[in-house]
Amino acid sequence: MDPVARLIQALTKLPGIGEKTASRLAFHILGSPEEYCRELAQAVLDVKEKIRLCSTCLNITEEDPCRICADPDRSDEIVCVVEEPNDLYAIEKTGAFRGKYHVLHGVISPLDGIGPDEIRAEELFQRLRSGKIQEVILATNPVVEGDATALYLSERIKPLGVKVTRIARGVPVGGDLEYTDPQTLTNALRGRHAF
Repeated sequence: MDPVARLIQALTKLPGIGEKTASRLAFHILGSPEEYCRELAQAVLDVKEKIRLCSTCLNITEEDPCRICADPDRSDEIVCVVEEPNDLYAIEKTGAFRGKYHVLHGVISPLDGIGPDEIRAEELFQRLRSGKIQEVILATNPVVEGDATALYLSERIKPLGVKVTRIARGVPVGGDLEYTDPQTLTNALRGRHAF
């Protein structure tokens, strides 16, 4: 297989990239300066070689703890629980939240064979046992799996004496936090309610 066909085939393995888009990207790369291509290739390699999970919040990071967990100006008393790192980044873009995070790396989905043991919930419960955290904001996506995960977490957290809130439904039902505009996310965080 020639290099261009190999590149197109590799690009089609990315989520949301069909053959037409992969071809367009491949020919864009082919027509780009060599320095750009080297930077792109190095960026992909760096992500795989240098990125790991923060030992505290489980966000992706180059250093441990991550910059958010290491920031002394952020509150240790409030933790926002999100499904994936891209949800954390979406909330961070709003500038509305100054606490810490916990990334689950998934949601409970019995139809897909994903139970509570397949997400990073136990690490959250361990953090809560430290006694520092006063409130947990459940910021899972407003879909069946996100709601099921929020319900499970709430039932496990409440007996620990920690306040549990859920982001307001300003986030569209069926939508992903990653694609929600910053103002809607800001309003959802401010309008959170007891769960």
